[in-house]
Amino acid sequence: MAELLDTINSPADIKAFSQEQITQLCEEIRERLIETVALNGGHLASNLGVVEITVAMHRVFESPHDQFVFDVGHQCYTHKLLTGRREWFSTLRTEGGMSGFPKPSESEHDPMIAGHSSTSISAASGLAAAKKLQGDDGYVVAVIGDGALTGGLAYEGLNNLGRLPQRTIVILNDNKMSISKNVGSMARYLAAIRTRHTYIRFKTKLYRGLNRIPWLGRKINGILFRSKNVLKGAILHRRGTIFEDMGFLYIGPVDGHNEKVLERTLNVAKSMPDRPVLIHICTVKGKGYEPAELKPKVFHGIAGFDIDSGEPKHGSTTFSDVFAQSLGELAEQDESVCAVTAAMKSGTGLGDFAANFRHRFFDVGIAEGHAVTFCAGMAANHMRPVFAVYSSFLQRAYDQIIHDVAIQNLNVTLAVDRAGIVGEDGETHQGLFDTAMLGTVPNVRIYSPAYFSEMMPMLRKCMYDYSGVTAIRYPRGSEKYKPEGFSAEGSDYDILGSAQSGVLAVTYGRIFGSLCLAGEKLRSEGHDAGILKLGLVKPIAEGALAYAKQFDSIVFFEEGIRHGGVAEDMCARLHETGWQGRYTVVAPDECFVPHASVNASLARLGLDEEGMYRTLLTQFTHGDSFQAIVK
Repeated sequence: MAELLDTINSPADIKAFSQEQITQLCEEIRERLIETVALNGGHLASNLGVVEITVAMHRVFESPHDQFVFDVGHQCYTHKLLTGRREWFSTLRTEGGMSGFPKPSESEHDPMIAGHSSTSISAASGLAAAKKLQGDDGYVVAVIGDGALTGGLAYEGLNNLGRLPQRTIVILNDNKMSISKNVGSMARYLAAIRTRHTYIRFKTKLYRGLNRIPWLGRKINGILFRSKNVLKGAILHRRGTIFEDMGFLYIGPVDGHNEKVLERTLNVAKSMPDRPVLIHICTVKGKGYEPAELKPKVFHGIAGFDIDSGEPKHGSTTFSDVFAQSLGELAEQDESVCAVTAAMKSGTGLGDFAANFRHRFFDVGIAEGHAVTFCAGMAANHMRPVFAVYSSFLQRAYDQIIHDVAIQNLNVTLAVDRAGIVGEDGETHQGLFDTAMLGTVPNVRIYSPAYFSEMMPMLRKCMYDYSGVTAIRYPRGSEKYKPEGFSAEGSDYDILGSAQSGVLAVTYGRIFGSLCLAGEKLRSEGHDAGILKLGLVKPIAEGALAYAKQFDSIVFFEEGIRHGGVAEDMCARLHETGWQGRYTVVAPDECFVPHASVNASLARLGLDEEGMYRTLLTQFTHGDSFQAIVK
């Protein structure tokens, strides 16, 4: 099909389309989304839900003069198809290809990069303020989902934007979902708004009728907008919405899949240039592809799937699975064990825990800072909370970790999922900062299992062997190669290889398996390096430091940012004890790692088997002339 879509090279190309052509275009876009994500993986359900509103935005506004900010950013695929990136859309999320998120370096139509939730309103407010200061009459449109409204930053943005006379429009995409089903008072509040059918029908007919009156109709609509609380009070016997109380002109709810109505609504909002407008649209996540409509959680972010059956490409058991199973077993034994997540029940593997321990499972919505302080309160009253969160998203709770947990030395466990390279989601989602971030907090203990068998013993240590903040960090996906005869029991450190060569390789987490393969290859060539595997990466065990002091040369391989990371910490501690050897650090350094597969990213960073082998071989062949390597 794709007859219309393949003619589009810029947003201007769709402005003259008839309504019939627009309907066909939306169908073609959905086909392209499904085909591409089935092959490359990506965020499907959210993108299927915003096809009509994205098309309407590009019909009504003039991008890039008017600017669009997509909250989280993973629903920007239609926007990319319409803004000159159609021909290379097939490279979505592949190495060197198109990012799955907005990226200014890709296109002038992407004013801001986005990868975390609840940021769009604040960003849009800043963009609009700059436009006004520069005398630019363009609009800024922020698209934010109802799930993102559980994040506190969204309210900070609303609070600020509602009082500013800017050309800013907020589109609230209400699909009753974030990744998991939405929770909390805001979800109930939006549900109540959606049910006001009498008011909605009356308002829609009124606005349509007035808009048919030349010149005068829009002026009357403007007056009605400014006196809307009076109108609502007469019909509903209550005040307006919370958004109106915050200073917005509120329109909605509107059918988010009726492109014609959406265009009309956007034009009404555009006629109110001196006040921020909030348009409440209702959409279906996964719209147009039945498997995604039925299972929006599965198709939120998916590695790939069969189009005909809708069945995802199943992988093997993951660290998330093993964590959730281990936590469930501990909850069976101890009624003080609780699980907390921030709208990531499925992603962190806690579905069974939620079903089996309903009263001890807490989904707080997209609110990582709140989740940590919530855990602090639970711990202060003698419960054992475990907060399961992606490494990238934990960054949003740094202040709470310090002030609400660490200073009070409360027993809160952070289950840091997706630690290290995550792959195709790219810069905003790589879990490269958790060790450096948590390493700055006094008295925090951090464990890093390389194998499934280490998960339970390390989780027990986190929850029962220490009274303060603990973290157990583990990667996305499955475990890697395990050397024959190696027993992974969750020790603070493990030693392999020989201490006679003078060369020691140090690492932790999943890349230990690749290091072992590199070591075996070296050994077959007559070079037997020592290997030190760290299970406890903060604080580093005294025995591990004592063993490392025996070596003249130490090479650290770290799947985390170099500055402030484990390698720098260990080197500093070694030098404090009088060690005067040389060291090399192979780790991401002063960079944000772009999207590519996990294996491709590790290879680029020198953290795969071949890269480790080459680095260690140089130690044996070049001796003192060897220069430190950082990526």
